[in-house]
Amino acid sequence: MDTKILGDKIVYARKENRMSQAQLANLLFISPQAVGKWERGESVPDFITIHRLAEIFNLDLNYFSENLQTKTEEGSSKDPVSVTGETEQKEEKKTEPSVLKNEPLLTSFSGSALAETDFAGVSAPKRKFWGSDLKGTDFSEADLSGSSFKNSDISDSNFEGADLTDCTLSNNNLSGTNFKKAILLGTEFSSSDLTHARFTDIKLTDVKMVGGDLRKTVFENCEFDGVDFSSSDMSGLCLDGQLFINVKFDNAGLKGVSFKGAALKNVSFRSTFTLTNRYYKALKSIDFEGAMMDKLTYAALKGAGVDLPNVTKV
Repeated sequence: MDTKILGDKIVYARKENRMSQAQLANLLFISPQAVGKWERGESVPDFITIHRLAEIFNLDLNYFSENLQTKTEEGSSKDPVSVTGETEQKEEKKTEPSVLKNEPLLTSFSGSALAETDFAGVSAPKRKFWGSDLKGTDFSEADLSGSSFKNSDISDSNFEGADLTDCTLSNNNLSGTNFKKAILLGTEFSSSDLTHARFTDIKLTDVKMVGGDLRKTVFENCEFDGVDFSSSDMSGLCLDGQLFINVKFDNAGLKGVSFKGAALKNVSFRSTFTLTNRYYKALKSIDFEGAMMDKLTYAALKGAGVDLPNVTKV
């Protein structure tokens, strides 16, 4: 492919996403000078990097094909004159729409400084927020379904009432974040700091919180359906009076957790390894006072030697 054409495509996509050369370079772990050389046609990125560029700009790989023109390239090329003496420009406008037509222009906010930005109520599904400063940002009531947040500072932000269906939040600072009444369906939290993050008045469905430190995370008045807490440290959490259906606590840190008055159905507390004395003691430290649970969950806990005072079997 002509290096100048590829460079123009990278420039066009970068500017459409309002991203500087430095911000793009940061996401690719290269120098801004390398990005500049691509855009001037002095060198070309390898195939793996082109694939990464397509992910960052949320574009199909075909965008970087020599045969697919951007708006800029279309505007700079002249149409041949037909035998009737008229150009074919009008016809081409009807039959060859821009590569970005009917697609949102702002698909990526990666590498952006957006602290305390107002995104309340926006419709922004399938957006990327990678390596961004989003501290104190207001996402309340926003549609962020299918979006991804990675390596970003989102501390003290507000997601109250936001739609986070199928969102991925990985390796972020989510400390102090408010998720009250947010829509969490198929949402995945991984390797993120959730210290003092608040999940209140909310139903979590098919959510993954695997391998996280949740000791200081707040869950109040929640329903958990199909949630996976496997291998997370939840020591000392208060989960009193809440509903748990098809939930996995397999190999989780559960020392001193309280399920007083909670309702549990088909809930797993298995160890992924041999039941060690340490895990056995952690299970025995859980408080199930006054809880309700199905007979299978009751039997599994009872068989592990867990004390189940005043538990109602249903």
